[in-house]
Amino acid sequence: MSGSSSEPVAYDPAAIEEKWLRRWDERKTNATDLVHAKRPYYNLMMFPYPSAEGLHVGNVFAFVGADIHGRARRLHGYDVFEPLGFDAFGIHSENFALKQNTHPGKLIPRNIERFRRQLKRVGLMADWDHEVQTTDPAYYKWTQWIFLQLYKAGLAVRKKAAVNWCPECKTVIANEQVIDGFCERHPETTVYQRMLEQWFFTITKYADRLLDNLATMDWSESTLSMQRNWIGRSRGAEIAFATPDGDPIRVFTTRPDTVFGATYMVLAPEHPAVDALTTQQRRGDVEAYRKRASEMDLVTRKVGGKEKTGVFTGSFARNPATGEDIPIWVADYVLMEYGTGAIMAVPAHDERDFAFATKYGLPIVKVVEPVDGDGDAKLPVITWDGTLVNSGRFDGQSCRAAVEAVAKWLEEQGHGKAQTQYRLHDWCISRQRYWGPPIPIIYCDACGIVPVPEEDLPVTLPDIDDFRPDESGVSPLARHEEWYHVPCPECGKAARRETDVSDTFLDSSWYFIRYPSSDFADRPFDQELTKRWLPVAQYIGGNEHAVLHLMYSRFITMVLHDLGHLDFEEPYRRFRAHGTIVHDGAKMSKSLGNVVIPDQYVDRWGADTFRMYLMFLGPYEEGGDFRDEGIAGIRRFLDKVWNAVGRTGGSNGTDLPDVVERKLHQTIRKVTDDIDGLRYNTAISALMEYLNTLRAQFPDGDDAPVPSRAIEPLVTMLSPFAPFLAEECSERLGHEGGVSSRRWPTFDETLAREEEIELVVQVNGRVRARITAAADVSEEDARALALADDGVKKHVAGKEVKKMIFVPGRLINIVVG
Repeated sequence: MSGSSSEPVAYDPAAIEEKWLRRWDERKTNATDLVHAKRPYYNLMMFPYPSAEGLHVGNVFAFVGADIHGRARRLHGYDVFEPLGFDAFGIHSENFALKQNTHPGKLIPRNIERFRRQLKRVGLMADWDHEVQTTDPAYYKWTQWIFLQLYKAGLAVRKKAAVNWCPECKTVIANEQVIDGFCERHPETTVYQRMLEQWFFTITKYADRLLDNLATMDWSESTLSMQRNWIGRSRGAEIAFATPDGDPIRVFTTRPDTVFGATYMVLAPEHPAVDALTTQQRRGDVEAYRKRASEMDLVTRKVGGKEKTGVFTGSFARNPATGEDIPIWVADYVLMEYGTGAIMAVPAHDERDFAFATKYGLPIVKVVEPVDGDGDAKLPVITWDGTLVNSGRFDGQSCRAAVEAVAKWLEEQGHGKAQTQYRLHDWCISRQRYWGPPIPIIYCDACGIVPVPEEDLPVTLPDIDDFRPDESGVSPLARHEEWYHVPCPECGKAARRETDVSDTFLDSSWYFIRYPSSDFADRPFDQELTKRWLPVAQYIGGNEHAVLHLMYSRFITMVLHDLGHLDFEEPYRRFRAHGTIVHDGAKMSKSLGNVVIPDQYVDRWGADTFRMYLMFLGPYEEGGDFRDEGIAGIRRFLDKVWNAVGRTGGSNGTDLPDVVERKLHQTIRKVTDDIDGLRYNTAISALMEYLNTLRAQFPDGDDAPVPSRAIEPLVTMLSPFAPFLAEECSERLGHEGGVSSRRWPTFDETLAREEEIELVVQVNGRVRARITAAADVSEEDARALALADDGVKKHVAGKEVKKMIFVPGRLINIVVG
């Protein structure tokens, strides 16, 4: 046993970590038998984009948190599958390659090699035998196959649409990538709008399922809320306003109750009715305005500038409720992609409409009186808690009741109908860049749009030197003549390939399905392995992906389920969003020079210390503040564990001091619960407390050995956090199989129960005392103890005790009068 050594051995993290990395590889410790696993548990972490800068501390924080959970599950007897791969396509890689004047096909493999080395070094139990890379033709062959399945199902369509165009990226970017009118990647570059033919996935057809399923999903509430908001289901009415050209303008509103207050209409500059409704006298002004609006990005238009702008078309529409003619305007704050591209403006009850009407001198008619109003409420009045005024037959009705009543009345008159609408829009997957999977479509003058036959997949991305994008809006692939021109698969005549590549979010929408089947070249996923391992048991990632990645992966999974390829429709049983790490109170950035480089800390302190310090900073789902001076405390704790193991002796049957026995069982219970709840910081605190209790009973310098029964559970519980140290300590304790082959310690509930607790005593709801009582104190005894306390006595003296409220284990509230 280790206790027989006369000379203490110093804790040497570098040597220990190098040794166990080698051992894990030799023993295939982290390789999972996917076929014969008895208790499958799929523990997934979001695969990284392999940047040239290498692994950053945010990656390590995310991955280590997921790894701790997976390691604990393995110790509980599960067959844990924890794969990793690389999300290596996309504009980030391409832009960096352009800056470095190198090819992304040469840059990315180097980045991946560096990432893989760094990820191994921090001690992840990743199964590298099932690594996937989205840039591998063996992977994106099946990404293209997924596109074809959606195309055949009518869910992949090509249409012209207004998109955000970044002149620096020279491609379409999503609304989420536009910050205050500028590109998130190029903060000095103004984004503007272009009309392009694009490929879209019609995710809107799945809006209700995507929203309704959230009600039963075990996900972080913050993530669920973001998804609900992004889908944005609204119930209201579509109302038709008659126009001079014969075609009515249709608007969607969630407030049909306010239609009597609609005093003008606004069309999006792109609305197809603008041309027909613009009078000859107003045409020059309208066209000039539309041109200016087209140079703005969609996000800025959606948010709206400080000052509203617009132009009158010269035409009027008929308000179906009042029968009055109201002017039709064009304004950039209305977007074609939202609703019908037209709104009824109710300036008395909408801030934007009020600002617009005030600027242009348009009528403002109040139709809602707040319930607590006195008839002189300041406009605009924006509330659901009011009654209708100036609304004909509906005067006096509450707003909420009038919504349905007005909608029904309009429908009876042939002017409207109840309708549900969504904020969610179809997913544009086209990118006019080089570094991505080519979209598997061929254009033939005779046959039209022709999908690439599945047997011809993958459509391989050609290795070309001239991959720099230009302002044309056409992908660089179009310049590669020998790749671009192909015979039509249907008629054999000359045809052309689609030159757009697909959005990187399509690559990441299904990677988790591929991991277990990465060995198969003839199918995207093996049916038996997929049934055994999916859905994912737990997924951990950042909330920056709460909308796009998670929404798209849910959508693709639903589609594959509906097409008969999967027997589940939600990909992740449990999702938890991790927090964010800051450094010395500030967000990390290169410009501030405060970026935490993991390699530097691992070199100095060791991977185990670095892992534990990150987890100790604060609640995992919130994050914390990385301060260099704090890491030393974790290292001292690991040194103490190492030294305690060096003093271990005696058999497992050795009795422990009562205080140690009780603390051990309490610690096992707490650490078990905390790891399951991702409360890693408090689990580490519990381990520290236990070691302090143990060292108090077996102080340094004492010749008595520390009983192995007191140390071995500590080492096992420590292993998810500090796997290298735990492996070495386990070996020092005589266990050759490694700590990963051991089982999580169990606890006795009776021993884990606290003997005494602190009861808060309140008088009329205010804290007047804190008393010590037995953990299982009865209500009667608790009352007696509370009333006997001197601090309580003076607050109840001479008063009648009307009732006493007892919350077992927590408090007793005495109500006096």
